[in-house]
Amino acid sequence: MTRAGMERWRDRLALVTGASGGIGAAVARALVQQGLKVVGCARTVGNIEVNVLALSICTREAYQSMKERNVDDGHIININSMCGHRVPPQSVIHFYSATKYAVTALTEGLRQELLEAQTHIRATCISPGLVETQFAFKLYDKDPREAAATYEHIKCLRPEDVAEAVIYVLSTPPHVQVGDIQMRPTEQVT
Repeated sequence: MTRAGMERWRDRLALVTGASGGIGAAVARALVQQGLKVVGCARTVGNIEVNVLALSICTREAYQSMKERNVDDGHIININSMCGHRVPPQSVIHFYSATKYAVTALTEGLRQELLEAQTHIRATCISPGLVETQFAFKLYDKDPREAAATYEHIKCLRPEDVAEAVIYVLSTPPHVQVGDIQMRPTEQVT
């Protein structure tokens, strides 16, 4: 069933990166359910490069494609992290946090550039806290027990929760700019 406000996106094209699993796969499914045509892609390079370089390149290409096709009402949504707003007291995650702070800055800079260019294209970050994906197993690749424990202490967000935030952002009226959604499990402290 199409959510109110999503009718204008029916049969429009969405590019979803990271669509082979986790949040990206959930977002791709949710968009298809809302009637969008989805092109999904996945990566095989390290997370850090993807967080900054690939995001910048995909954003540039998406905006260029919209300009070439006279699309003035598109939306660029970057999946960020709560780590883009605070640095957890864990040394293993400090560099990851730095890349996510970059995503926060890049998205806000993009929003300002789009406004300066007098477009109606919107830019949004969605910043989830702990989501039950394979992320902890990549972070703690040498200690699978530590990775598994990450998801056992609290009821984590599900990738579908983040996908629901994407649908919410897209369903807002064209004059509404949602800059960032910060979301975390109810039991998550930071």
